[in-house]
Amino acid sequence: MTATTKARNTKYIVIAMLFLGWSLGNFDRFIINFAILDISKELQLTEALTGIVLSSFFAGYALMQIPGGWLADRFGYRKVLISTILVWSIFTVLTGAAWSFLSIIVIRFLFGVGEGSYFPAASKGIANWFPVDERSKAMSIMLTSGSIMGVVAPIVGTYLMLALGWRDIFYIVGAIGIVVALCFFFLVKEKEIPAIHQVQTQTSKAPLRDVLKTPMIWKLFIAYFSIYAVNWGLTSWMPTYLSKVRGLELTAVGIYSAIPPFVGIFAMLCSGYILDKMRQGRDKLVAGIFAIIAGIGLLLMANAPSMLVFTICQSIVTVMLSFNIILITSVPLKILPEAVVGTANGFINTGAQFAGVLTPMLIGFLVEAFGGSYSPAFAMLIGFTIVCAVSLFMIRPTKQTVVINPPSINEIID
Repeated sequence: MTATTKARNTKYIVIAMLFLGWSLGNFDRFIINFAILDISKELQLTEALTGIVLSSFFAGYALMQIPGGWLADRFGYRKVLISTILVWSIFTVLTGAAWSFLSIIVIRFLFGVGEGSYFPAASKGIANWFPVDERSKAMSIMLTSGSIMGVVAPIVGTYLMLALGWRDIFYIVGAIGIVVALCFFFLVKEKEIPAIHQVQTQTSKAPLRDVLKTPMIWKLFIAYFSIYAVNWGLTSWMPTYLSKVRGLELTAVGIYSAIPPFVGIFAMLCSGYILDKMRQGRDKLVAGIFAIIAGIGLLLMANAPSMLVFTICQSIVTVMLSFNIILITSVPLKILPEAVVGTANGFINTGAQFAGVLTPMLIGFLVEAFGGSYSPAFAMLIGFTIVCAVSLFMIRPTKQTVVINPPSINEIID
């Protein structure tokens, strides 16, 4: 086997494992949105307290984005991935043992801390193994797992809750996570970096400081915060909304919740392929327009006369969000030096996770304050799509389109 063939086979194994790990992580995160229906009843939680439970994971998750990226840049992505899967699996098991509001808040927070390093470390892995013109596709493959779990979690999760109860689900998923961590240990490899690049990486001073000096990174941060405010708002509260407002039974909630993520699977894959072909500058313009279309879709959802219209509109919103998610996460992989890719994407993803902290809580407080009405919540989500669009429209093209050798971070202009 030639060195080129071996490297090609290894990168396929790496992306397959990144896909598997992110599938497990997303299932862990999504299942709580359905389990919360029974958790709230058992622990006697109000709407506001339910929102705090849903947000507690994201507080820990957001906290670890930048440290997780720095750790991957400093020690290599493989060690970080194995560690993070082990830690989050332990706290997945402990979620099933929660006995009070305070205990589940602490456990979910620490669960978020455990999972927080995965995405920036995985971004580092993609930059480590894939050439620049394949990184959007690689990122879309990994992130498609989120859409797939968005289909699997509602159907499997609601069935398992009826069959086993919410506690046993977390015990089982936690045990699976430990097995996955062992698979990473034996199958995932770190690509050897030429000596000259190792010297550049080791002598890189304060990569986070350099990242924070780049205006484009801040605009991507704001855009990602906004788009994920919509994403986490819908994901976390949609089961409760469908049950309490639309009057659906648990199994029907699972089926309707699975349809938009199923559409999102194809949207993610197509977005990665399209973005690798699209000229820089035009991609941000298209993404901004898609953010506006997502806002229109949310408005139509809030006033949908039937579940059919509601689901169609939510599917359109999902397609628009999918394109923006792939764009925002793949831009740093294409234009920044590999030495700071983990840190940069960790910082940008911090915005998404801050949205996960704030949005579920805000929706819970809004619904409670307005007597059970979700209209103010939808209005807030529409506002976030406008913020996302403005942030993307403000990003101007870089001096050059990078194909093979990314420029120094100081060469990136606003």
